[in-house]
Amino acid sequence: MSGSGNADQLLVERISQGESQAWEDLIARYEGRLLAFVESRLRNRSTSEDIVQETFVGFLNSLPNYDRRRPLESYLFSICAYKLTDFLRREGRRPAISLTQNASNNSSSPWQIVSARARGASSIARSGERKKLEEHAIVEALKNQIDKWQERGDWMKLKCIELLFVVGLGNKEVALRLDITEQQVANFKFDFLARTKSLIGRQNLDTEVFPELAGD
Repeated sequence: MSGSGNADQLLVERISQGESQAWEDLIARYEGRLLAFVESRLRNRSTSEDIVQETFVGFLNSLPNYDRRRPLESYLFSICAYKLTDFLRREGRRPAISLTQNASNNSSSPWQIVSARARGASSIARSGERKKLEEHAIVEALKNQIDKWQERGDWMKLKCIELLFVVGLGNKEVALRLDITEQQVANFKFDFLARTKSLIGRQNLDTEVFPELAGD
């Protein structure tokens, strides 16, 4: 195994043991490459950042099933490509080109996007019902988090999340406004998304409501 491969596996082991610094190291090592990969396809910084954060959350949830023999970079980019594909499917977009490159110059693994098929009327009706259930679940999860932050006095985290998700600013703009580092913003955002997903998962919803919770 190469030196970088050994370092990655050590990083995964630290993450598995719950070391908080390991998460920061993971983000610092791969966030830039993943963001470049997604942004080159979407040309939208804010949405690209969201997809990258979803990628880290997906990695977190799938960690118990991660095959340590597989290169970490390859695994992260496969999750990222899936998240990007899912985003384009939800948007009803048909990419003109396939995702044939990732952010690593020495990788030639293709990341293919398959265009979503047109949905029938019954499918659209079901999606409307699913949306209502999703909205209720998300509201409950957000309320839970906000209440806890207020009790703890985590005002900086609240300001950060509000600027990110309500105002719609990117990580860099939020960091400048709050006079904190972009890494801190990324950490707040990652923690927020991971906890939101965990809280939604505890609501015992039908797997058709949030199928992604059944596994990434």
